[in-house]
Amino acid sequence: MRAGMARCFVTRRLPGSALDRLSAVHEVEIWPSNVPPTTEQLRAGVADAQGLLSMLTDRIDDDLLDHASRLRAIANYAVGYDNIDLAAAAKRGIAVGNTPDVLTETTADLAFALLLAAARRLPQAIESVRRGEWGTWEPDRFLGFEVHGSTLGIIGMGRIGAAVARRARSFEMNVIHASARERDTIAPLLQQSDFVSLHCPLTPDTRHLIDAAALAQMRQTAILVNTARGPIVDQAALRQALIDGAIAGAALDVTDPEPLPAEDPLLTAPNLIVVPHIGSATHRTRERMADLAVENLLAALDGRPMPHQVTVSN
Repeated sequence: MRAGMARCFVTRRLPGSALDRLSAVHEVEIWPSNVPPTTEQLRAGVADAQGLLSMLTDRIDDDLLDHASRLRAIANYAVGYDNIDLAAAAKRGIAVGNTPDVLTETTADLAFALLLAAARRLPQAIESVRRGEWGTWEPDRFLGFEVHGSTLGIIGMGRIGAAVARRARSFEMNVIHASARERDTIAPLLQQSDFVSLHCPLTPDTRHLIDAAALAQMRQTAILVNTARGPIVDQAALRQALIDGAIAGAALDVTDPEPLPAEDPLLTAPNLIVVPHIGSATHRTRERMADLAVENLLAALDGRPMPHQVTVSN
């Protein structure tokens, strides 16, 4: 290894050419599988690494960092960083970076696509055609819900929530919003909304924010969309609400856990769409995320502040 060269462990191959730029300066080991490394494999990968480029599915906690005595920098390939124990990293002097402001519009596109797909029952209609069940046109088949002119409730009016609101207004929807930090604003939103879209961060306070009590406040004709974080929704309660017809449907890009096992009971619920966390899945966005993550690592390993560094909140 050349002088000044650090060893970096990357937990998944990334689109674009960003990793080539990292490899030109440092020694880079890329986890070869599409399946995330296990805890033991991750420990082995970081054992002598100075830089770590992690995915949102990689749990970076106090125990893992105990096995990474040389680690100086963690670049998370995500806007969120709830997979990283920031306090544990800070006490070891390890810089942590993320990839902010790059996937706002892409994720908003998907949130609205899920809303439309659930409202108009597109998955059921597509599958019916594939099964050869088109038959004759029937007036009451695949009846969905109007999006135009309906009410959209957004919980978490940050960048992505605001981008979803802009799309909704193009459909002349009535947009209302609430903050997850102001619990007294959530119940009225749930009661008034035809669609509820979640865009709040995952914190101890927002874990299971949408539980059985919250679902009971929604309209029977309402549809829930979650492109934020899986644990914000109590999935057992959601499954029961769908089975009971307490709400009309749900569309999820995020689940708890991820990946969601094929045998998970949630997947037996009716009127449910689940996609595998593809909110940022466009060529341009994923490549830009790789660029930002590599820029964070290059800066930190060069002794400079990360361009997109996150800190422990007080």
